[in-house]
Amino acid sequence: MPMRTPSLIASPAFQALQQHHAEAKNWQVRDLFAQDPARFTKLSTEGAGLFFDYSKNIVNDQTMDLLHALARETRVEAQRDAMFAGEQINRTEHRAVLHTALRRPRSDKLALDGHDIIPDIHAVLDRMAAFSERVRSGTWRGYDGREITDIVNIGIGGSYLGPKMTCQALRSFGHPRLVMHFVSNVDGHDLDALLPRIDPATTLFIIASKTFGTSETMTNARSARAWLLRSTNASQLPKHFVAVSTQLDLVTEFGIAAENMFPFWDWVGGRYSVWSAIGLALVMYIGMDRFREFLAGAHAMDQHFQHTPLEKNLPVILALIGIWNRNFIGSTSISIAPYHQDLRLFPGYLQQLEMESNGKRIKVDGSKVEVATCPVIWGDVGTNGQHAYFQLLHQGTDVAVVDFIAALQPSHTLESHQLLLLANCFAQSEAFMRGRNADEVRADLQGQGLPPEEVEKLIPHRSFPGNRPSNTILMDALTPGTLGALIALYEHKVFVQGVIWGINSFDQWGVELGKLLAKNIAQELAEQARPAQHDSSTNGLIARAREKM
Repeated sequence: MPMRTPSLIASPAFQALQQHHAEAKNWQVRDLFAQDPARFTKLSTEGAGLFFDYSKNIVNDQTMDLLHALARETRVEAQRDAMFAGEQINRTEHRAVLHTALRRPRSDKLALDGHDIIPDIHAVLDRMAAFSERVRSGTWRGYDGREITDIVNIGIGGSYLGPKMTCQALRSFGHPRLVMHFVSNVDGHDLDALLPRIDPATTLFIIASKTFGTSETMTNARSARAWLLRSTNASQLPKHFVAVSTQLDLVTEFGIAAENMFPFWDWVGGRYSVWSAIGLALVMYIGMDRFREFLAGAHAMDQHFQHTPLEKNLPVILALIGIWNRNFIGSTSISIAPYHQDLRLFPGYLQQLEMESNGKRIKVDGSKVEVATCPVIWGDVGTNGQHAYFQLLHQGTDVAVVDFIAALQPSHTLESHQLLLLANCFAQSEAFMRGRNADEVRADLQGQGLPPEEVEKLIPHRSFPGNRPSNTILMDALTPGTLGALIALYEHKVFVQGVIWGINSFDQWGVELGKLLAKNIAQELAEQARPAQHDSSTNGLIARAREKM
């Protein structure tokens, strides 16, 4: 039996926070700014190329002291050290959690079960570098001798979200000849929409599946292979397919050359795997030198997380602010608002990272959690959100936290755009915090010369409660290094919150049930098995589908 974890709500720090919240729930953040001119300086910090402002949250110095005490009582520092040392902190699967090792420099050493894994990691990186350079330089060619122009990454979950998000985010660093495509959905409309737009003779497929048996990925892979074979013969398959996997026999059986399989390890979770061979698409797109900058940015955040005192530690503070907003303020969701078009896929990436990691109701010891865990993560690029759902954020009945993310320098040359973009970002964060009270609305409307009765009628509609929490994360520019640091920041935030809630952030058993049921129902839909005893709704849906298929 796992050792029983201490009760979170019974801990002295948690109880002190509850008592503190009885006072804090009446605060207005605009008043806190007025009372303390140094608030921004005290409630902001920076590291690994990122600047983090959390001063627009409903917190003061005492709040942060109590939150840091909670982190220490729940042994965040000890658990952090255990993760970096390679201890089996993923207890339900008896695995180490070492995605951080993937970005450690070649000169480091890290023993896992008595074996130094750093040379293994860099051996794979070196193979990725050599292969990607052949594609980028044009020496790797398709079956008719032409250069590769299109790369299709076929995967799902972290094998799709990570490569797709990072290639989009680092678009300005991409190879001008290569067009990147990403297929994940088992819905045939996904692959069917892509195939007419690419040439089989100049297309390279990356099949990303650790087991080489993931249903969605392999269904798409087999369809892509059949499509290619309508234009050439099986002997040409090795020129157009490579694999990221660990199952050499299945990979070669598929038609992929053994030397073109790039492995990774069971101590790398899917949603933490973009740093591994799963990042092969990114390496081909931006080149290995830029990919190493990406790894170095993440490693810089790892170092910051490991060695910076909690009071100035970006991932720890971001996590603790999240705990405060979730478990005390009562916010149920976080809207991710990147004010950078190339980060438009980042909210979706964080959905998996956070909700698959901490969307749990059972603690490591098997008991139920005592507080709410992961909030719903959602969002879009900021200026689009302003004209879609920010209305709800400003005046709706629920309070959602917003994470604003911006780069101070653009990667384009369109003058005036960046100034307006940043103005919108900073204005929205101020508006969420300040709101607009009745007196301010009244003065504004009176200044417009409206009749008094019309003014009073409009005041409730034009008033904003404000006091809506937000964080702002700034980088000088969106580069491979700052993107690596940004992703690692959120990875470590997830870890810290999982430790405080007492849950295992590195398994995902909830995903498995649907996979198991889907396998059985697929056989029933194909009439390869007799219908199981489902509920009447599921049986009815299966029957109706079979009539129409």
